[in-house]
This record gives sequence, structure tokens and C-alpha cells, in this order.
Amino acid sequence: MSLARALAHNTAIQIIGKAISTALGFLAFAILAHNLGTEKFGWYITATGFLQFIGVLIDFGFTVTTSNMLSEPAFDKTKLFNTIFTWRFLTAIISFGLAPIIILAFPYRAEIKIAVAIMSLSFFCNTLNQSFIGYYRQKLSMMVATVSEVLGRVLLVAGIILLVQRQAGFLPLMSVVTIATISTTVYLFYNFGRVRFMIDREISRALFIKMWPTALSVMFNTIYLQADRVILPLYVSQTQVGLYGAAYRVLDIIIQVAAIVMGLLMPLITFSWSRGLINDFKQRYQVSVDLIAWLLFPMIVGIFVLATPIMILIGGASFAKAGIILKWLSLSILGTSFGMTFGHIILAIDRQKEALIVYGTDALLSLVGYFIFIPRFGWAGAVGVTIFSEIYAGLLLTVISVKYSNTFPKLRTLLKILASSIGMGAYLSVMHLSLLPSIIVGILTYAAFNFIFGIPKPETLRQIFSLTKVAEDQVI
Repeated sequence: MSLARALAHNTAIQIIGKAISTALGFLAFAILAHNLGTEKFGWYITATGFLQFIGVLIDFGFTVTTSNMLSEPAFDKTKLFNTIFTWRFLTAIISFGLAPIIILAFPYRAEIKIAVAIMSLSFFCNTLNQSFIGYYRQKLSMMVATVSEVLGRVLLVAGIILLVQRQAGFLPLMSVVTIATISTTVYLFYNFGRVRFMIDREISRALFIKMWPTALSVMFNTIYLQADRVILPLYVSQTQVGLYGAAYRVLDIIIQVAAIVMGLLMPLITFSWSRGLINDFKQRYQVSVDLIAWLLFPMIVGIFVLATPIMILIGGASFAKAGIILKWLSLSILGTSFGMTFGHIILAIDRQKEALIVYGTDALLSLVGYFIFIPRFGWAGAVGVTIFSEIYAGLLLTVISVKYSNTFPKLRTLLKILASSIGMGAYLSVMHLSLLPSIIVGILTYAAFNFIFGIPKPETLRQIFSLTKVAEDQVI
């Protein structure tokens, strides 16, 4: 299969699969919110927030490093993957094995601590899953990974519905989350073939040399992206935690869009840069910037306008107060879109060390900010610091990317996308429609503004799906 066909096929699979998976995840999220109510949903957010903090903290950049190193010709691909997987397994089993013990030191209620113990296995399995996703992403063969994710979500929704019908409590519902993730891991193991535990010294040395800047970056990222969900429950009621967590879950879904797009493009950007294909690199650089903006900018505006009805749809009337939280949190996506794009590009051009100062200072400023503003202002303090941290990182990562790649993104299309998004938002604001008609009208309005401004250009679409002349060995 040619690269163009492989990329188009892989992109279609991911888009369709992620759409199904996101819809199922949204359904599971909504059922849990409706069934648990704001306080018990706060328990769920506190438990998962704690585990997510650990999970991201010990990610060490394994997922992106797996995809990145497999795009380079230095090592045997099988030995490379097995070595990375082995290190991933060891770090995960230690970290999530300690999680149920560490949580005992926190002043949370017993149900939350038991939930952490139950779901530690879920997060352990999900950590292993990321290694496979990094492999399939680089191979441009995401069918197995996509099917596994959809399978897990189907089991999750089915299990939650079954338990809700039987009026099961909080802890049985947490068990379903774990069972669904285990099923995903089993499917990936079965379809991947034989995975050997091995530690190749030469590969390990190259891995750690390559990874340590990324590992520090991920740790710093964890502090400014996840610490709010660990600190907030220490100062506010579980009801407020539930409202904040529900709003943030919507944000997490949007952020996944940027992660998917850059996950698809980063192996190709890495390939171009590592082989000196400067024209191809600049083309993909620009496609990344435009595509992320084209997808995320209208989402920012749409969420800002429709935040309250979105939260009522998800959790019912008791979650209406989360609308104002989501409305202001949506502004942080602007920083996320640039941070995700240029952060991946910095990794692709091997300039992680230069980005450490950004992540480090952001982590320090955010951590100080959370402890200052959350005790005083509750969720509003967390929202304010989140917006600051995302925009701070996004702007500085853009500067580093431009400096070391010697490539400045063209802004003409970006400004057109921004104008289209604002025009859509203004139209929705004066229409005062209910949620579903607003979404349909918003999509049509955005498309109309796109047409007026001439975006995306046919040339851009061809670049996205063909990315011009590239060697076949990008697909291993």
C-alpha cells in the first residue's frame, strides 16, 4: 500500500473509530453522571483524577517516544518495541501497585480509596495499551487499536447499563470500568502476536537518552495539567469536585482530537526532519497548524456559547452549574491547540531539552497558583490557573518550535479559521436554539463561513491525504 493510501486509510479508521468510541464514552459518562449525582460523581472524579495524575506522571513519554523511535532506522523494530514495552510494564506495575497504598495518606472517604484500589488495575492496563498504540500509530495501521478501544467502550456501556438497571452502588460501577479496560488489553495482546520481555542494553541506553527530556516534560505537564484534580478535593466539597470534573471531562474529549491529529502526523514530520526533507517538513508543519485550528477553534467557540445545555444533557439539571465552569475552561483549549501542535513538532525535531524550561516554569507557577487560588476561590481558582498554564505553555512552545525549526507558520488560513469560528458563535448567540438544533446550525454556519473564506483549499486537502513524495519505508 502506498503511503498516501495508507495515511488516508489509517486516518479514516481513526476518525470513524474515535467517533464511535467518543460517542460510547460520552454515553457512559452521561449515564454515570445521571446515576451517581454530583456528590458521588465527585468521588469518581477524585479517584480517577488521582490515578490519572500517577498515570501521566509515570508515562515518561513512552507513547510518543515509541512512535518516534520506530520512525527512525537505527534499531531492529522488534527488539526496540519489546525493550520499550518491558520498561513500560515495569514502571507501570510499580506505580499502580503503590497507588492504593499512597491514597491512604489522603483525607478522602473510604469509598474513594477502595475505588482507587479497584481501578488501579484499569490504569495499569491502559498504560500497557499505550505502547501498542504508539506502535500501530507509527505503522499507520490503527485498525486493531481502534477495534480494541471500541470493544472496551461497548463493554463499558453495556456493563454500566446492566448495573444501573439493578440499582448497583458506586463501587460495582467502578469495577465495570476496570473490566472494560482489561478486555481492551487482552484484545491488543491477542492480535499483536508474541511480546517478549527483554531489555537490550544498547536500545535501553538510546531510549533513555532520547526519553529523559520528554520524561521530565511529561512530569512537568502532569503538574500543570492534572494537579488541580488532586488538590481541589482537599479544599472543596465532593459536589463541587463533581461539577468541575464533569466539565473537565468534556474538555478531555476535545483535547483528544488534537492528540489524534498530531499522533497521525508526528511520525511523518519526524521522518522528514530526520532525513533532511525540509520542503516536506515545512509542508507538514503547516498542515498540522491549520488542521488543529480548523478542528478546535470552532469547538472552543461552540462550547463557550452552549456550555450550560451541554452539561444539562450530560448530567441532568443537577449539573447545570457546571456550565459556567465549562464555559471558562473552554478558553484553555486555545493554549492546548498550540501546545499540542508545537509540542509534538518540538519532539519530532528532537528539541525536547529546550522545551524543559517552559514545562518546568509552567509546572512551578501552576502548582503555586493552585495552592494559592483554590483554597480562596474553589473551582474558579482552578479554572483561572488552568487557562493561564495552557496559554503560557502554548505561546512559549510556539516560539521554541519556530526558532529551532526555522519555520514560521503562515497565519492567513489561521485568521480565516478564527473569523469563521467567531462568526459561527455570534450567529448561535442570537439564535437561542436548543442544543441539538444549535449544533446542527453551528456546523452549517461554520461550513458556510469556510466556503466564504475559501478554507480549506483543495491544495490543503491534497496535502493532508497525500503529503507529497515520501519514501515507502515510512510504513514499516
